[in-house]
Amino acid sequence: MHLPPWLAHALRAQRGPIPWSAVVRGALSAGPLLLVAVLVEQTSLGVVAAIAAMLAGINDRPGSRRVSVKRIGVPALAGAVGMVVGTYAGEYVGAVPLTVVLTLVGLVAGGISAVGPVASGAGTQVLVASAIGAGMPLPEEGWLRAVAYLGGACWLLGLRLVLPTPGALAGDFRFDGEREAVAEVYDAVADLLAAAGTEHAIARRVALTAALDHAQDALAGPRLRRYASSAAERRLHAQYAAALPLAEAATALAWAEEAVPGRAATGPRRLAAAVRENTHTGPLPAPGRSGPALRALDDALLRAAEAFDRGRGGDLHTRRLTVRDLLRSVFGAGGREYGLRVALCFGASAAVAQALHHSHWYGEHQHWYWLPATAVFLVKPDLGPLVSRVLCRAAGTVLGALVFAGFALVLPRPEGLIALVAVSGALIPVATRHFAAQTAVVTVLVLALVMVGGEPQASAGRITETLLACAIVLIVGHLPMPGQRGGGVRSRLAAAGGAAQAYLAHVLRETERPVPRGAGSTVRDTRTEDTRTEDTPTEDTRATRWTLRREAYRALAEARTAIALAAAELPSLARHSEGADEIVAVLERIVDTTTACAVHLDDSGRLTREQVHRLTELLDELGRLDGGRGRVEIRLPEVPLVG
Repeated sequence: MHLPPWLAHALRAQRGPIPWSAVVRGALSAGPLLLVAVLVEQTSLGVVAAIAAMLAGINDRPGSRRVSVKRIGVPALAGAVGMVVGTYAGEYVGAVPLTVVLTLVGLVAGGISAVGPVASGAGTQVLVASAIGAGMPLPEEGWLRAVAYLGGACWLLGLRLVLPTPGALAGDFRFDGEREAVAEVYDAVADLLAAAGTEHAIARRVALTAALDHAQDALAGPRLRRYASSAAERRLHAQYAAALPLAEAATALAWAEEAVPGRAATGPRRLAAAVRENTHTGPLPAPGRSGPALRALDDALLRAAEAFDRGRGGDLHTRRLTVRDLLRSVFGAGGREYGLRVALCFGASAAVAQALHHSHWYGEHQHWYWLPATAVFLVKPDLGPLVSRVLCRAAGTVLGALVFAGFALVLPRPEGLIALVAVSGALIPVATRHFAAQTAVVTVLVLALVMVGGEPQASAGRITETLLACAIVLIVGHLPMPGQRGGGVRSRLAAAGGAAQAYLAHVLRETERPVPRGAGSTVRDTRTEDTRTEDTPTEDTRATRWTLRREAYRALAEARTAIALAAAELPSLARHSEGADEIVAVLERIVDTTTACAVHLDDSGRLTREQVHRLTELLDELGRLDGGRGRVEIRLPEVPLVG
């Protein structure tokens, strides 16, 4: 018996080893901050700082230190702005204008959230902080609350940057995940080569894309200088860049659907070990040169050996988002639908909360901000399908409230509650594997903070408001919206189609290149002492090609993720993304075929009729699947394809 997708997603949890470093950071974040604040008699500011540290802990995901600066710091800055806006709006405007202000904040934050994961985290914290600032009864000024909020998040970020990690304990403090991420790319290349000609090749190619995305993000985080400043970091960049032609050749071999010699995977395995151990590669076995893709693999191994020996740095093949790109994401189909949905949910929950608050339904409890703050997490589609989020949020809140009610009966105050905050902070990195578990831990932490701040035990009110927020989000989430539904999926499809088109056009323009490969400078083969020719005038062209290839595969992976989430919605919502997975599958085959064409062009300077025929068939199939709806559009450029 198969469970419906919306229920199966709610029961699914991530797996993996316990992130002990993140657990230690969580234990040292919210709890100690609250303890210091209580000792210096600034409890209310301590509560704000602890909330910020908790939200930063949710964003403290696996990755390098560089990535964590952006992943934790940018949302924290956005949250501080939201705290200021919410505080002054709550102080100086009435219930109706306040609801309008919060609705507008939701519209802006929702649109920005469509840009990417970091922007989504920033949007979440803007909304949560604005609700807390407007509703939490605190004596401090808005700017001081914002400073406390930013200080709490920066405390956890400081722990992330300073405390040792498993990589640091191995003797290399500068790198925290980067080296392992690059090594996993070489392992993924080897896995794809081993799977060539089998039914596992597609899954291995998807895994290679994920490994490249992860390594690229780990190395491309924010830095004070534009380029890598240390020799070790330049070497690691060079090792990543050397993996790109290997990945290209491996993709071409898998596209041919023919098994390759077993020794072909040995070289990438040895390169992976050299990255992990920070050693030289040693001798690399030749995979053979019986075809264009195998010759490309052999040449890529030579390049990698040279890069590992010299380590002069390498291009990460990323392009910064321009203002135009950001505006296209915010005001495109996905951003408009996202923004309207968030604005309606956040505004409706704020309106209901204000009505209940001013009618004294709360009694002595001043927690009306809980309702809109809860709606924020429920309306975020990147946290899972709508029904799955609602089920997990309701179950997690009930469990967390009941657990806290039991602890509140026996724990001494405030020291016992502060200890409970510290324990909850330590559990957040583990609980993020499932939304219900994360909700339960956060519920315990928030209720403990409320009691430390002087409020009575409020488990019943927390359950009631969460269930009310679930009902609001379910209703708003199924309301008809202006324009076509499924805007998030359509925007991802359009981005993937555009990236595939750019990559295809660039590769096929190379058919106009008059000089075939082999007319340039020489590269020495360290295994045989032979000299080989290389077409150096095309190095910039290849760098551009690898950048476009990375962007195409990344856009396809993002589209896959959006489609999988949309497919797990209730049928009334899932139907708006029907057929999108088939379109992405064809786009992936187009990009794979383009990669095979690129490798063949490097070898001979022209394409075969089979490759052109395969491209034409795929483009025709894409047109049939799209049915003239204009979601994706790819066409062959006007260039001679066969020499």
